[in-house]
Amino acid sequence: MGWVFLLAAGLVEIAMAAALKQSEDWSKLVPSAIGVLTALLSIYLLAKALRYLPLGPAYAIWTGIGSVGVVLMGVLFFGEALSPARLACIALVIGGTVGLRLVNG
Repeated sequence: MGWVFLLAAGLVEIAMAAALKQSEDWSKLVPSAIGVLTALLSIYLLAKALRYLPLGPAYAIWTGIGSVGVVLMGVLFFGEALSPARLACIALVIGGTVGLRLVNG
């Protein structure tokens, strides 16, 4: 069950970043409020995941899901460039995340 909470927390973290991007430096109320609420929900789900999973790997995986997801969202929805170097960095994050999962069972 911890992995389900952790995956959900990471996905909500991606939604938070999207909302904050749309908030335009906190000048738009609705996206700003959504950003705060999704941040709180993401932390809540992470806390639920930590009932079942070790802290270090869970936190690293949570940030990895958020990092890779936000980079991909930037490319797909905000026109950011996807260079070979960025792809290599994404692969490193995914490799480290998978490695932590495998090492900690």
